[in-house]
Amino acid sequence: MFRFILFFILTISALPAFAFHTDDTLDADNAQSFKTFLGTIRVKAIKKGISSATLDRAFKGLTPDPKIIKFDRNQAEFTLNFWRYINSRVSEKRLTKGRVKLEENQILLNNVYQKYGVPPSILVAFWGLETNYGKNVGKMNLVRSLATLSFDLRRRGFFTRELLILLELIDQGKLPLSVKGSWAGAMGNLQFMPSNVAAYAIDADENGILNLWGGLKDIFHSGSNFLKNIGWHRGERWGDEVKVAVDFKSSLANLKIKKTVQAWQNLGVVRADGKGFSASLLKRKASLILPMGHKGPAFLVYRNFRTILRWNRSILYALSVGHLSDRLQEKRTLIAKPITEPSLNRDDIKLIQTALKQLGFDAGDADGIPGSKTRAAVRDYQRANGLPIDGYVGYQLLQNLHKQRRGH
Repeated sequence: MFRFILFFILTISALPAFAFHTDDTLDADNAQSFKTFLGTIRVKAIKKGISSATLDRAFKGLTPDPKIIKFDRNQAEFTLNFWRYINSRVSEKRLTKGRVKLEENQILLNNVYQKYGVPPSILVAFWGLETNYGKNVGKMNLVRSLATLSFDLRRRGFFTRELLILLELIDQGKLPLSVKGSWAGAMGNLQFMPSNVAAYAIDADENGILNLWGGLKDIFHSGSNFLKNIGWHRGERWGDEVKVAVDFKSSLANLKIKKTVQAWQNLGVVRADGKGFSASLLKRKASLILPMGHKGPAFLVYRNFRTILRWNRSILYALSVGHLSDRLQEKRTLIAKPITEPSLNRDDIKLIQTALKQLGFDAGDADGIPGSKTRAAVRDYQRANGLPIDGYVGYQLLQNLHKQRRGH
């Protein structure tokens, strides 16, 4: 499920602002706290010029939804390893349907490509991953979803801004009060957040309506307009699957490290399919990523990969977009052999973070989210213990830490 610019969700975690009950009810104190919170939102909204009438309608009988917090804390990017994630996202069924969509909309997609430079296969890959080509656009009331996420402390500032923009769009008549979408506040075939509806959605068919649910012209133009504005470069690939030398330093696999493709090649990085890099690519900057550690697949990723990350900060999601796009063109299947490894759940990751901290490696809060601080702590732990430094938060790391703690 896509969350436009929702990479903020994936980076910082805190305790919820209040306790949710599994029966979807709130105790009196929490209900009163939420009512008070909506009062602060009303003040901010009125300062933005949103009418009291719109706010009265939006907040009438509004309560937070406990299910939203559960969804937020259990996103697939946090719990699935590379192979499980990508095999579920780039399935044969999704490929077959995507190729049909490419053919059905060939003329429109090519026209959009000429204007924005975003390839049809990339746009359809986003469409497929976000909503299964419009099948799963979400049925949750967006005002309630965003009000709940705003009330929660984890990303209060971000979701409050999105809630205010949503209310503004409703007040302007651009969206209905009953607008529905995902639990995270995203809407339409490409799951735009309200801020992106306001900034990048296009009424391409010029009928006076922003139809992100059924108007393919509006959908494709809006998605491509967003990608172009966040840095998509016409005529460039997102990345390539590669192989690395046996003695390759895994510590170089880091999005913060950029080298020319020629420099990577000099270090023993070659295309996985055995073909050489094109001459035009050798001077381009790239980073190496190992999404399942030094034993898993490897990818050189270019600046368009970083653009995909601006759409969704998850590396697994970005790899799935690129891979699905390649497969839609019936080329570049993955060459690396799948690794069978149990996925970690949130509690497993919390154990890793706690164990690292006890051993003197600052992994941040034990929130169950393997963010950049956790990966940095893993690299420090691996370096201190003479292990390959790949920063991978996986099953073997959990087992190593278990053994080390028992040894102490």
